[in-house]
Amino acid sequence: MTKSKQANDAGVDKFLAGIKDDQQRTDCLAILDLMKEQTGEQAVIWSKTKVCFGSFHYRGKTSEGDWFHVGFSPRKQDLVLYLHCELEKQTALLEKLGKHKIGKSCLYIKKFEDVHVPTLKKLIIKAYKSPAIAGATID
Repeated sequence: MTKSKQANDAGVDKFLAGIKDDQQRTDCLAILDLMKEQTGEQAVIWSKTKVCFGSFHYRGKTSEGDWFHVGFSPRKQDLVLYLHCELEKQTALLEKLGKHKIGKSCLYIKKFEDVHVPTLKKLIIKAYKSPAIAGATID
């Protein structure tokens, strides 16, 4: 694992204050509060642009390292939430979530107001308590 992917000392508040778009900054602060509430963890910056919560050690077939449980990152097009809970298998929750797109472990939203917050809380908790993360061995 390269050092750039690990948690660093950059201040979360300073990072979020530097977001130029008012709506995106407000949305990030809402996600920050939501993830703090659901995980009980303090936020840290990973890779300069990811606000993350918790960490675990993984060992795969070809790699080993440390990673975070859940996190988010403001991007030009979307707000990206990193939820390692096999999102493609969470169809019942995703149907209730509101406007979004998904990747393998990424949830893309345009605006926080577009999502159903109780459903997002369930997805965050599911990702935070993911069996893959709890077992800390990923094949």
